[in-house]
Amino acid sequence: MENVHILTQRVSARGDFMPFSAERYRISEQHNTHDLVAKLQTTLSIEGILTIFAEHAKQLINLSGLQFQSALGVSESVDSDTTHTPYSFDLDLESERLGQLIYFSQFPMGQAIETKLQQLHAALVYPLRNAIMYTRVLRLATKDALTGLNNRSQFNDSLAQRLERCRRQHRPFSLMLLDLDNFKQVNDNFGHKIGDDVLQEFANVLRNCVRGTDSIFRFGGDEFALLIDDPEFTTNKVIADRVMRLVSQSSLMSQYAVTSSIGFTLANNQDCENEVFARADKGLYRAKAAGRNCAKAY
Repeated sequence: MENVHILTQRVSARGDFMPFSAERYRISEQHNTHDLVAKLQTTLSIEGILTIFAEHAKQLINLSGLQFQSALGVSESVDSDTTHTPYSFDLDLESERLGQLIYFSQFPMGQAIETKLQQLHAALVYPLRNAIMYTRVLRLATKDALTGLNNRSQFNDSLAQRLERCRRQHRPFSLMLLDLDNFKQVNDNFGHKIGDDVLQEFANVLRNCVRGTDSIFRFGGDEFALLIDDPEFTTNKVIADRVMRLVSQSSLMSQYAVTSSIGFTLANNQDCENEVFARADKGLYRAKAAGRNCAKAY
């Protein structure tokens, strides 16, 4: 693990035009930069760092939003409005490309302000790199590398948390287990590359079948799970029917005759993790016994 670096740098303001509270900023800029560095060191959240930095940058520019684009995806400061004109800066540290920082403002950005923002980036890059490294490690621990879905370890934590919430708030939820029919034959007859393509396609099917409050997991192989924030069996049936319909409409899944069997159950405030999982697993067994490519409750 790389060391966390703390960097402070005086931001020169002599001779430059400053649009907002300029004189006060000149007088206290060294203190402001030290204060910014200290605040940036308080979080390992990329969004949190952007939010802190955006508040500081507002002393220089009438900022409506701040966005950071990297290999990890797109992150934004809290309450970002990205409808205004974008101004982009590449962020590099010790020959390492971190990503692109994008300011959004309804007013033009002059050269003097651009120069000062670039100077402020010296205070941002080390905390931002630490947050990027932390996010990567966290994803490795909780995400399935092939599909990008949550993994079995994350499922165990999420199931325990939802059961605890169910006990405290009396909010039942549903667990759905899914696997792919005929998947072994795909790997055996066509190779693991095609098998991986099928798994990724099914992951996309599941993403298109759930809401933002639901969670998707891959345990390994062709085993998947959904935690559904809804206490109604009818909702489970709607989601299960949607999964099977999208699988049947997928040219890739149809080409290799892959379908899905599904089992689901409702969790209640008397359940433990093993009990709710066992019931959903029995539902999945019923679906297999009924000829596959169907959903059964238990």
